[in-house]
Parts: sequence; structure tokens; C-alpha cells
Amino acid sequence: MFKRFLSYFIPINIYKRNSGISTTLEVTWNNGQLVLDSKRTNYSYGSLQRILRKGLHYIGFERIRAFENILVLGVAGGSVIKTLVNEIQFKGKITGVELDPEVIEIANTYFGLADTPGVTIVNDDAFEFVLKTKEKYDLIIIDIFQDTVMPNFLFEEFFINRINFLLNVNGFILFNTMTLSKKDKERNEAYRSCFNENYSVRMYPKVEDHNELFTIKKLG
Repeated sequence: MFKRFLSYFIPINIYKRNSGISTTLEVTWNNGQLVLDSKRTNYSYGSLQRILRKGLHYIGFERIRAFENILVLGVAGGSVIKTLVNEIQFKGKITGVELDPEVIEIANTYFGLADTPGVTIVNDDAFEFVLKTKEKYDLIIIDIFQDTVMPNFLFEEFFINRINFLLNVNGFILFNTMTLSKKDKERNEAYRSCFNENYSVRMYPKVEDHNELFTIKKLG
């Protein structure tokens, strides 16, 4: 494909659309790969995929393969789901929750997410979904942004406690955050302090410059 070849020299935009939730959404060939971007940040298959792949590596691919049920809050183009299925060879159940229907359409049309086996995509608000679900999960991936802004509810005690309730013992939370200011770093420190001795919390700062990852294991 000529556009793909040309993208090794210059990014080639093939789709652009405004969304009421995610503002500007763009699909671009970049270095031979399709990526999904918002106005100011990568949403899928670029730096974000590298960030979450590192987080999954910290947890351990072999450990993840033994899991049965994974929840992804914030699907975007589905890059972390493709990493789970294609690279890690996870064979269990994956539920992805995405607020923006425009993003789901892009993920299915340009990134083949609808054809990925074992995956169910739910168009819902993450906060509402975790209140309603009756399932428990071995891995909960939280990757929710509106451009570069993270919703406040992610760091509130009620949501944190609900996520902890949904997590199986010996399960993991993988939480991708963005730290653009001193206030963001203080917010993350406060988040870390919400977990008691029943959890093992690790922070990985400066992953792809402005991202900070949390891996949180539920011990008992």
C-alpha cells in the first residue's frame, strides 16, 4: 500500500471526524502503522500501545495467560486488546467498555476490533458499568482520557473501592495516568495512599515522557 510506505517518511491522515465526547478523532498512517489520535494525544496503536504493553509486561505475560476474565475500561482503537489476544495469546474473556460510539465505530472499521475473538465491547460509561456488572475480574485495565484530561471519578474513593471489589484475589489493576503538572503528581500520590496492606502497589513514572503507570495486586 502506497500510503503505508509513504508514512515512513511523513504521517498520512486517512480519516478525521469530530466527536461530541472525544473532540477530534484522526486515523493516520504513521511509520507503517495505523494509529488513532485525539487533538493532543495518541489514543491507540502508537505510544499508548507501547505504554500499556510495558504495563502488561510488568505484570507478566505468562501470568496473564492464566487469567480467565479481563475488563478494559477505555477501549479507544483497541490496541491493548490486540496486545492481549495477538501477542500474549490470552484465550479467556475480555470485556471492553467505551463511552464514545464514534470511537467504537473507528475501532471496528479501521482496526478490526469486532473480529477479535473472545471480546465483547460495551458502549457505556465506565462508572456506570462498574456499578452494574455482576462479574469479577482477574485483570482490570483503566485507560480513560478525554484528550489529555482524566475524569475526576477515577481517583475518588467510591470508584476505587468498587474496582477493588470487582477484582479477584491475586488479580491486578493496570492504571494508565498522565502527569502533566505538579498537581497531577500529587493526585497520583493520593491515589496510591488509598490502598492498604491487602494490596501491592507499584508506580512506574515517566513511561513515554508524561505517563505514569500503576500496577496493583490484590493480596487478600
